[in-house]
Amino acid sequence: MRSPAFPPRRASHLVRYIFPAILLLGIFYYLSHRPRDPQVPNTYLSSGHDTSKSSSSSPSYNQGIPDVANQPVNQPAKNPSSNQKPVHDYPESDKKPIHDSKPAHSKPDAPAKPVKPVEPVEPAQPVQPTPPKPSVTHPIDELVRVANKDFQDLLGKESKTLAEAAQAYRKRRGRHPPPGFDKWYEFAKENDAVIVEDFFDQVYHDLNPFWGLDASMIRDEAMGYEMVINIRNGNASAESDWFWTQIWLDMIQTIEHLLPDMDIALNAMDEPRLVVPWEDINAYMKKEKQSRVLSPAKTVIKEFQKLPPPTGGDDKSLHIVNKDWEDTNPYWLIARRGCAPDSPARKQPAMTSFDGRPSFSSAWATPHQYQGYVSNSTLSSEFCHQPDLQGLEGIFIKPLTTSATKVLFPMFGGSKLATNNEILLPAPMYWNEEERFTGGDDHGPAWENKVDPLIWRGVATGGRNNESNWKGFQRHRFVAMNNGTKLTRAEEDIEAPVNFELPSATYDLAAQKDKRLGAWVSQWSDVGFTDLFCDDKIEPKQEEGRCVYTDQHYETVLGQKLAVQFGYKYLPDIDGNSFSGRYLGFLRSTSLPIKSTLWREWHDSRLVAWKHFVPMDNRFEDYYGIMEYFLGYEDSVPGHDEVAKKIAMDGKAWAEKVLRKEDMQVYVLRLLLEYARISDDRRENMGWVEDLLS
Repeated sequence: MRSPAFPPRRASHLVRYIFPAILLLGIFYYLSHRPRDPQVPNTYLSSGHDTSKSSSSSPSYNQGIPDVANQPVNQPAKNPSSNQKPVHDYPESDKKPIHDSKPAHSKPDAPAKPVKPVEPVEPAQPVQPTPPKPSVTHPIDELVRVANKDFQDLLGKESKTLAEAAQAYRKRRGRHPPPGFDKWYEFAKENDAVIVEDFFDQVYHDLNPFWGLDASMIRDEAMGYEMVINIRNGNASAESDWFWTQIWLDMIQTIEHLLPDMDIALNAMDEPRLVVPWEDINAYMKKEKQSRVLSPAKTVIKEFQKLPPPTGGDDKSLHIVNKDWEDTNPYWLIARRGCAPDSPARKQPAMTSFDGRPSFSSAWATPHQYQGYVSNSTLSSEFCHQPDLQGLEGIFIKPLTTSATKVLFPMFGGSKLATNNEILLPAPMYWNEEERFTGGDDHGPAWENKVDPLIWRGVATGGRNNESNWKGFQRHRFVAMNNGTKLTRAEEDIEAPVNFELPSATYDLAAQKDKRLGAWVSQWSDVGFTDLFCDDKIEPKQEEGRCVYTDQHYETVLGQKLAVQFGYKYLPDIDGNSFSGRYLGFLRSTSLPIKSTLWREWHDSRLVAWKHFVPMDNRFEDYYGIMEYFLGYEDSVPGHDEVAKKIAMDGKAWAEKVLRKEDMQVYVLRLLLEYARISDDRRENMGWVEDLLS
């Protein structure tokens, strides 16, 4: 019998092999479980942040947004997202009114992190070389990268021919362009306008709800209003001599020869006046969507109707709805009715006192932020998901004037909040180009020749501040945040801030770690009030811009013309009673605008945040982080001066290309052609279709 190929070994032979095997396994186990060199902590981009998701995926509570395939320009479809809760997921602190007292610097409780499951033990592997330590990436770097890509995508949509423009219109709007579209295109090309259909999203946001009203009602309401521009037979006129009316009339007269008959009702106040309940706007928008149809080209009506001579509000034949104007305070109670019923603004209790230190709840900002910085500037300007703003903005606390209605009628104005229903025109100061708003012909020296980092000057406006409410006003908060002495006293626990809070750990500020935040801010900030705009009911009357109840907190400083301010690199832009009229001047300058706002303007769809300007949250909690990114801090944090310069120069070049007076004309011509169609009884069958018939 043959011996087996592998005869059994004796015990002595087995011991000879087992012992070295055990020794080798022990060595592998030791090496695989050695503590490796600690990695550089990723200060900014933490794991779990899926940069493929869009920050604009969070639901928006804005009214009447056009149902388009593409997001507005400043809601980039590929913005990096943070670890966001949906807008409807409220933080734990929401179970009580947001104005409840809290310890200083407290934040809503963060959601508990899920416990990771135990990973299965992997077999021992050979030790690999330690990879290079990753470089720390700041979230602003990512936001700038995405903004540049979104801007390039936007430029790729430009229409070069009339046919391309008509095709882009039908694709985005779901109906034929209005009659006169060919004349509009010709006018735009003659004035070297960049034609991108997205640029006109605000037009449809404003006008679409009116498809839910009868055309005859729109005409009657406009003709019967107290302040109106009338257009008949290609001539624009107005009886009112109010200066805003005359400026808007001057603008419309430059395009009157291209306009059909219409009446344009104007808002005479700084503040917007229309806040139609969300439920009503939602019903109007359903009718608008049902009206979208591409009628057969041969059946389309190509001419506008002629209107009778204007008769004014005394005409008894006009059907005018009673507006029932309200003066409810705080204005928050009016503004929030334009939010969805399940929005935090509608569900959270309204504040009844504004006397104490404002409450800052940064968790509400999560839907529009990425790692603490604004990633969606359109959503940032909406307040329906941010109920804490009711105590942080003068317009919500006590506006200068309040006269609002729930009735939808066609009123035109220069700016509005997200829930207002005015139809936007370029603001009068933009068209008039007053030097105090634009800086004149001097747009500032070259970036390298600017004298100092940052400047802000302004009056303590924002609404009607008084002794018991001023702490929540946005300009008061911002100026206090730039007071180095107050910051230092807060850092050293000597005196708590009365109307702001120190930055959270989210921003990991080097100066704050060194207890030198106040000293650092004092090195680069030149911020101050020129007038404390005191309560006019105070006796004796305050003089020289002083105010008895804020004198201990603020010193007034000399004003500076915009031409002087353009000698600084960074220009914060903070809302006043309504929008800031200096914004266009800032954009056209060689400086970098840092924009915080709740207000909507005609040009919003043309600008890309982090490409043309720097967006800032309305709580200003990201302010110091923004400035540390650009300026750096001593030798420990590098600055990004070249990034700031590029955004400033790109913004200036773009403003000079798409925010000219010619661009205002192009925008208003398009707006008024659409308005004339909506006011026509035959509107569903009206349009321009020559490209389809040729």
